[in-house]
Amino acid sequence: MLTSNLPKEQQEIWDRCYHPTGIFIRFENEDVEQSIPSRFEQQVSLYPDNLAIKTDSEELTYKDLNEAADQVAVAVVDQTGFGAEPIGLLFDQDTQAITAILGALKAGKIFVPLDPSQPIARISTIVDEVQARLLLTDSHNSALAEEFSQDGCKIINIDALGDSKINENPGYSILPGAIAYIAYTSGSTGQPKGVIHTHRNILHAVMRNTNVAHICSSDRLSLLYAPGGVAGLGDIFRALLNGAAVCAFNLKANGAEGLANWMIQNEVTIYHSVPTAFRQNFANLSEEQEFPKLRHIYLGGEPVRQTDIDLYARHSSPDCIFAIVMGSTEAHISRWFFVDGATQLQENTAPLGYDILQEQNVLLLDENGGEVGFDTPGQIAIKSRYLSPGYWRRPDLTQATFLEDPNGGDERIYLSGDLALMRPDGCLLFLGRMDSQVKIRGHRVELAEIESVLLSTDLIKEAVVTLYNDPSMGPRLVAYIVPIERTPPTVTDLRRLLGERLPEYMIPSAFMVLDSLPFHGTGKVDSTALPIPGPDRPNLSNPWVGPRTPVEESLVMIWSEVLRLDQVGIHDNFLELGGHSLLATQVVSRVIGNFRVDVPLRSVFDSPTIADMAVVITQHLANRAEPGRVEQLLSDLETRSNELPKQTVASDSQSTERIA
Repeated sequence: MLTSNLPKEQQEIWDRCYHPTGIFIRFENEDVEQSIPSRFEQQVSLYPDNLAIKTDSEELTYKDLNEAADQVAVAVVDQTGFGAEPIGLLFDQDTQAITAILGALKAGKIFVPLDPSQPIARISTIVDEVQARLLLTDSHNSALAEEFSQDGCKIINIDALGDSKINENPGYSILPGAIAYIAYTSGSTGQPKGVIHTHRNILHAVMRNTNVAHICSSDRLSLLYAPGGVAGLGDIFRALLNGAAVCAFNLKANGAEGLANWMIQNEVTIYHSVPTAFRQNFANLSEEQEFPKLRHIYLGGEPVRQTDIDLYARHSSPDCIFAIVMGSTEAHISRWFFVDGATQLQENTAPLGYDILQEQNVLLLDENGGEVGFDTPGQIAIKSRYLSPGYWRRPDLTQATFLEDPNGGDERIYLSGDLALMRPDGCLLFLGRMDSQVKIRGHRVELAEIESVLLSTDLIKEAVVTLYNDPSMGPRLVAYIVPIERTPPTVTDLRRLLGERLPEYMIPSAFMVLDSLPFHGTGKVDSTALPIPGPDRPNLSNPWVGPRTPVEESLVMIWSEVLRLDQVGIHDNFLELGGHSLLATQVVSRVIGNFRVDVPLRSVFDSPTIADMAVVITQHLANRAEPGRVEQLLSDLETRSNELPKQTVASDSQSTERIA
């Protein structure tokens, strides 16, 4: 048993966190003092035939993955030589992405994940800042790579490397303190900022997670997010540096529909996501549906509610441990809070928990940098040897965020910007952010960056963006704008302009037009005086058009209920109405229930209007080999729609100040 200072009830739950196969091997401190490729190659020698990666279309063993990564490493060194320098990785969520990550690390490079779904302008900004001389990509993204590669920047399409195999590991010498990757997150200046990580501090984070969750070679870990994101990278390294398998499910493309069955079919033992995705997955299960292999669930990035714990208790075995974690890009996971089926939260949301292994000292500091006592609010500061070295080419930000140990030791202190208080037993309770940084669907977002982009459009005089915790729809980004012209820009125009520079998750779901922003006497915006989004249809570029058929009528009701809008037109775009991927999952679930057709999540985005979606559904119905069934269903829909209140064109008396 690992030593900890947990209170009795926490210790009793954690004591049940063991691997049923009994083959758990503790990750030792000395295992941290090496490179990531070195640790991975040790697992290859121990478990060459173990499953390493599983996607919907491909499976790779450790031996296969290692050979493919070696081939990439040799190709990289042939192009640029061996040595630490940033190279861009442009991949979707597949085996190629993980192969490229390992290949880049084996070549001694600093890999920089680039998300193909983000705007080209944002990707170009990152490539320019790191001055990458090389981009790794695949055939699917090679054309995109050509669009933003700099002059003299080479591109390697790893699909074109052929089938030649490297007989042995390249064996390049990489020190533990070498930089492994740069993860770009939202920045308050309007530009993304790159968080640096070394081989040593990544391995230390893996060690902590391994020893808490008893990760071992027979485990299968879920990978629900892009491999280039911090959450995705954590899942990859936790699996592949322990001989375990990483099982990828593209949550962004497929939604939570089918995730539960996928987990059962792939025998996932460790599940990780943000609470919102967890709710979408577990809330639609039948009462008797369980996960026989699932032994560990951990959620982070958003507040966890009592209803989440109730869902876990309903569908998990008594041996499955539920952990709520506190983490950051700069310091990885720092706190755990364990619950079981009998846990009842005393507050509205779960606490941040405890430092189980006593290896990262969490301090709470006042405005002058002094430590506060128990039950007193203070800024979370994490003291450790294993923090991020800082921000790429941002010495000013690094100096402001990371402090040297005042006692002269080798530890440093990371100022998180989070407010919390600590109970006498060491439990940390989250109180909120000190600045404008928030978490939305697991992504860390600087609200000031969105505000900066809004003000740069030359359409907006003043702007403030807030995170509104909608009781029905969950966390939403809401933009309050004061337009320059008397006639405000449409949501369609604003989303288009923002989409040129920001990823989808950073675009507000609602825009509200004000004559002026409300301010306190101190000159700060009075957030309590900002109106909350209402049920009015947004001010879109296209006019409202009502439903024409029973299918469209039914879809209008579904969209109105999911989006909490009084009025939806058949040519309105789902995203422009405030929709996002998690709400799209609800739409698809209701479409399947109402029409009894199997439509994928991507249909909401491929056919983003009700008129488009109605065509898809009608085609599905027409393809059924059930004589008379289609006519009966359409008749039922028409009868049902006639019983529902009809939506009407907005009257002139509706407010013109509110866009959404």
